Amino acid sequence: MNETDGILDRVVLLNEDGVAVGSAPRLEVHNADTPLHLAFSCYVTRDDSQLLMTRRALAKRTWPGVWTNSCCGHPRPGEEPEAAVERRIYEELGMRISRLRIMLPHFRYSATDASGVVENEVCPVYVAQSADGVRLDPDEVAEYRWASGDAIMLAARHAPFLLSPWSVLQLTALGKLEP
Repeated sequence: MNETDGILDRVVLLNEDGVAVGSAPRLEVHNADTPLHLAFSCYVTRDDSQLLMTRRALAKRTWPGVWTNSCCGHPRPGEEPEAAVERRIYEELGMRISRLRIMLPHFRYSATDASGVVENEVCPVYVAQSADGVRLDPDEVAEYRWASGDAIMLAARHAPFLLSPWSVLQLTALGKLEP
């Protein structure tokens, strides 16, 4: 069974205090009145201090074609967040990771896509080390680039419209990403 079969493709709903209060199908939750739910973002680095940025697939419902962090997603009900990060990185990027660590445990944001779909997430932010190469799932990721943290921070500061709103907020909060 894959994630789009409905049973596994659920998000954890949260109250205003960040406490889990239930779950709902991911595709039904993301709309113009998206309830607060749990997500995650991860930035993958490699030994040469380069950071992996991905461009969302053009068929994505929200922010299609936008450059963003290495991977983001939603833990399933009962799934440990770190396991969700590893699962989604492997599903989207075909990559194994190591040295996974949380950098912004309480990051929360809300943003509205041009289509009117709202993101409303408690979204802990992780950094991990790449353990192997990239093999994209084209339904999730259109392309990727390795770039220096300095170059990505410059883009976030001077051309934030080129990046997803969550990655701009996260990069600003992180300051500089170290491998």
